[in-house]
Amino acid sequence: MENHFIVLAIGFLAQGFFSARILVQWIMSERAKHVLSPSLFWIFSIAGAYLLCLYGWLRHDFAIVFGQCISYYIYLYNLKLKGIWTHVPWLLRSVLLLTPVVALCFVMGNAAEFIDNFLHNKDVPMWLLVYGSAGQVLFTLRFVYQWLYSNREGESRLPVGFWIISLMGSLLIVSYGIIRLDIVLIVGQSFGLFAYIRNLFIARKDKR
Repeated sequence: MENHFIVLAIGFLAQGFFSARILVQWIMSERAKHVLSPSLFWIFSIAGAYLLCLYGWLRHDFAIVFGQCISYYIYLYNLKLKGIWTHVPWLLRSVLLLTPVVALCFVMGNAAEFIDNFLHNKDVPMWLLVYGSAGQVLFTLRFVYQWLYSNREGESRLPVGFWIISLMGSLLIVSYGIIRLDIVLIVGQSFGLFAYIRNLFIARKDKR
């Protein structure tokens, strides 16, 4: 029971960082009257991703781990674009860069155990695993889109397409969380829905 509360605490802390990034971005964009990509958004993103990946690992939830791994290095890329990465202590940079590599090596060295725990999880039937993974992939593709867009523009930006994909992916993840009775996913993603819709309105007004 104690371990259960620790896992939940890690999950809620991760979602706290994700909610904070949206709140900061939302407030700053409202003040500026156009959609911004503040540095704190990316700092909170990498902190949340690190913790949510740990939460997914402890829950043996492949969909969560898979989704976070896709966007992880994109967060670091945006920190570099913002000029923040070079100011991060070298030890922390090493930990952030090498953690996914170490995790991948562990998976490769314990493939049978990983498959049994994550892909044959009795609490997550295959159809639900595919559904949840699809939601996580769609939600994470927003950062792939953002990365390509920012790379083209030469600066960190959050374009309209980012918020459209965010909204669609978030709805899928909320429904996955409801099916799995995962309060961390439900609460965390529900908060973002309002911010995604509001950013679309801000972007529309700014375009006009």
